[in-house]
Amino acid sequence: MGENNDTRIAPKSFILDVIYGYAIGTAFIIPGFSGGSIAAILGIYERLVSAIADIFKSFKKSVLTLLPIGIGMIAGIISLLYPLGWALAAYPFPTVSLFVGLALGGLPSITANAKGKFKPIHVLSLAVPLLLAVSLSFLPIGADVDLFGLNFGGYLLLVLIGLIGSAALVVPGISGSMLLLILGYYNPILQMVTDHLFKGDGIGTSILVLGCTGVGIGIGFFLISFIMKWLLRKHQRGTYIAIIGFILGSVPSIFISTAKDAGYTLSTLPSSPWYWTVAVAMLALGCAISLSLIFIAKKRKA
Repeated sequence: MGENNDTRIAPKSFILDVIYGYAIGTAFIIPGFSGGSIAAILGIYERLVSAIADIFKSFKKSVLTLLPIGIGMIAGIISLLYPLGWALAAYPFPTVSLFVGLALGGLPSITANAKGKFKPIHVLSLAVPLLLAVSLSFLPIGADVDLFGLNFGGYLLLVLIGLIGSAALVVPGISGSMLLLILGYYNPILQMVTDHLFKGDGIGTSILVLGCTGVGIGIGFFLISFIMKWLLRKHQRGTYIAIIGFILGSVPSIFISTAKDAGYTLSTLPSSPWYWTVAVAMLALGCAISLSLIFIAKKRKA
């Protein structure tokens, strides 16, 4: 009886979760962004992590939680892949500035969970994730791996690569695409999907490579979600402080990643004052939108 009450879902909640999922899906397209960051800013991170960690324990409840979010994520990626790709290519810094503004403006929704006495250990909780997120953007990008010349050990390594990539999907502030780029697997896996799997060229190897990677992602997804759930239950304040550190550290990382993707160096950055005025305006607009949404949500809750 209690399970039925727990698993009922209102149409309004379903639609709202689809919208949340749409926003999380958008984060996967932006260089340096993390879907976990958006989930934390939207206030659904704990619910999302718990649903993933408890999927075998409370299957129906977890599926009903993850289904609308998953639908929204897929819709966000498919519908915005081209327009955001165009915007990032044509106006990279103004485009990412909007999303950075959304992230920074949403920080009050996370800091509300980290209120209380600030202990010395919390300095480390903030500083270590912040420095880790920033340092990722300075690591050299590895040479692309030949996925068609792998031996048995290479396929086992793909499972580990998938596990590492899944960490970026769950931990806020860490970009999965950036980690895979550094390791030299992002472009080869993307090309395997677009140039081989869809065209039927080397389909057997493609399925094997993607299957091994998928196994690693699945294992890591549940393992890291379980760890994050435990941390949020036992050390909620410290965990949220660490999440804030990851998000703050991802801000310079996003701009550095954007510059690298666009082929900019310090000497070739856009020099037009209007360009940077628009970028600052988009940053302010993103902050204003997030703060407005937080205010509306608090007002409705009150």
